[in-house]
Amino acid sequence: MRIDAWFDPICPWTWATSRWLVGCAAARGVEVRWHPYSLTFKNDSPAGPALRALRVVAAVRAHDEVAVGPLYTELGRRIHHDGEQADDDLGAALAAVGLEPDLAAAAEDDSWDAAIRDSMAEATALVGDDVGIPILAVDDGDGPKGAAGPILSAIPTDDEALQLFDAWVATLRVPGFAELKRARTGPPPHPERP
Repeated sequence: MRIDAWFDPICPWTWATSRWLVGCAAARGVEVRWHPYSLTFKNDSPAGPALRALRVVAAVRAHDEVAVGPLYTELGRRIHHDGEQADDDLGAALAAVGLEPDLAAAAEDDSWDAAIRDSMAEATALVGDDVGIPILAVDDGDGPKGAAGPILSAIPTDDEALQLFDAWVATLRVPGFAELKRARTGPPPHPERP
């Protein structure tokens, strides 16, 4: 089984879900592939730090798809724990995970926007365009089945985290599944610093 996950490094809800997912995937021996998804493009917002960071993510993904996960963890740590802007010293973020700092030049190269939009189109094809991130998909070898979420207002741990993971995977495998939702309670959770 493989999981595909779409993210924008600035989204605190996606960051919380990603930390839950990383722990569960490791415990279950599941590969996670990370894909850029721009809230800037989704919301027709002016380009800013998040888009510059995602351009770097797209450049890294073109060179080494596996390196995107560690880069997202580093960017998320800097943004959500250290209070940095998404594009603060992208060269240092790249170097911290063993990537060439020169890839930071992609931040100013809008030719990477097409790769980001293509990645978003893949997610939209799975879940529709009236949802946001996180978007996660399970692929058992017969094509991905995805949904937006889960959105976590508290991050489960240990057995509870794995029970949610198993239930989430089982839900996505049901072809007729469309939606499961309740109101959020409070702000996004603040996962432990990775």
